[in-house]
Amino acid sequence: MEYRQLGKWGVRLSCLGLGSYLTVGFKCDEKTSRDLIKTAYENGVNFFDTANAYNKGEAERVLGKCLADYPRSSLFVLTKVWAPMGPGPNDKGLSAKHIFEQCHTSLKRLKMDYIDVYMCHRSDPDTPLEETIRAMEDLGRAGKILYWGVSEWSSSLIIRAQSVAKDLGARPVSVSEPRYSLLYRYPEKGLFPITAQEGIGNVVFSPLAHGMLTGKYLPGQPAPKGTRASDPEQNSVIMELYWNEENKKKGQELVEIAKEMGVSAAQLALAWCLKRPEVTSVILGARRVEQLKENLKAAEIRIPDEVMAKLGKLYPPIGEIPSV
Repeated sequence: MEYRQLGKWGVRLSCLGLGSYLTVGFKCDEKTSRDLIKTAYENGVNFFDTANAYNKGEAERVLGKCLADYPRSSLFVLTKVWAPMGPGPNDKGLSAKHIFEQCHTSLKRLKMDYIDVYMCHRSDPDTPLEETIRAMEDLGRAGKILYWGVSEWSSSLIIRAQSVAKDLGARPVSVSEPRYSLLYRYPEKGLFPITAQEGIGNVVFSPLAHGMLTGKYLPGQPAPKGTRASDPEQNSVIMELYWNEENKKKGQELVEIAKEMGVSAAQLALAWCLKRPEVTSVILGARRVEQLKENLKAAEIRIPDEVMAKLGKLYPPIGEIPSV
């Protein structure tokens, strides 16, 4: 396993991390969740990504229970705040109250004394940046968090946040978590240049575009039973962003390019993400141990320039960021 520095910061993360969205503590039972975490850890993964909103806290609870088997110093755990966690008017967003309360609730679920990265799951236009940043600084000074970050924030908002943090004498954004894949190259346009300039690391999610980059969805055919695209409980993003005949056809071309290298389409798509110097770690989502083991092999793949050129032609850079 390769370990990469988190932007300019001193900590190092495995270049592949294990996520828990729709898997650990949700679609996977506790035994499967434990087996996935064990497999990841034994293969050198030290970075685990979760959120309070994933199955209303159940992902954090199961992840924390399983991670208790390993030394805390060997783990780098990221969780998030922002999403609604109750019916009350203060049960969502990035107010100091919600951040403070959710941080302590997450720590209880995770059974940990501190969180390595506490992340703003999305932006909150109803809360001043000063309030959010000061709350993160207070948690840092209290020893509850080490770093803080943002997910799906615009580059302009990140620049503003860095300026506010400097004015307050608070710790700045250390990590960004964008959606990024061959089918979603938007971060290359605005985000990556800014994070490189500011020394911010990137841990990217949805590197397989919800399965569209695995080749399992065939042109002219519906989603196979048991796949994410066939499940109304978890297919809204894939249907809105990626589900069309052109992308299914491209998926089959990706399979052929991967075959020429002796790897799977998924492994090649993951290795492609790792080629970006701005990417610290790629977050894997897996529901089966066999699937995770295969995807972890992406860390060993070195893509030749001619293959990178083919991939760039098949999945060219794209324009304005869509809202989802």
